[in-house]
Amino acid sequence: GVQFVEIDLPDVEHCISAYYTIAPCEASSNLARFDGNIYGYRCEKSKSIEQMYAKSRSEGFGCEVKRRIIMGTYALTSGYSNDYYNKAQNIRNLIRHDFDAAWESVDMILAPTTPSTAFKIGELCDNPMKMYQQDVYTIPVNLAELPALSMPVGFVDGLPFGIQLIGNKWQEKRILNCAHQYQKVSNWHTMMPEDFD
Repeated sequence: GVQFVEIDLPDVEHCISAYYTIAPCEASSNLARFDGNIYGYRCEKSKSIEQMYAKSRSEGFGCEVKRRIIMGTYALTSGYSNDYYNKAQNIRNLIRHDFDAAWESVDMILAPTTPSTAFKIGELCDNPMKMYQQDVYTIPVNLAELPALSMPVGFVDGLPFGIQLIGNKWQEKRILNCAHQYQKVSNWHTMMPEDFD
């Protein structure tokens, strides 16, 4: 009973730049209170309050968190928030409108989860930009604040890949039901990469 229809989401091409502006800004703003004084990890071996703040944050946050805090702080710096954060929010609104237009002709959207198969463990650790690019198909859903589900649909060279089901707001039940129906007629969800070695 499913009918496939192609749709166009023209503004999603800007999603990575928008998301990696908005998310670090929000991370920077939200994590500012985790200074070791009231919230978060506290370094006990400090000689001054300034040293306690610096050590607590440097020891308590990992590399990726620190990277996002620095990016977000820069984007929110006086004079830059209009150039970066506000423009990214405008792109977010355009992406929401793209999805709103799509819901007029479809009940659910089927899309890739990532642009490639899963990568090998540790393969992209030294390349955060390549790692960020793996999110290109899931970011629009996050920016539009929509429910989605990723499910396995096969293997390429022993590495899994998936597709995502995207629904309109409050359509989680429909997404879960659709994924359940797919799993009843497939067995990809039961297979492991070693099954293809």
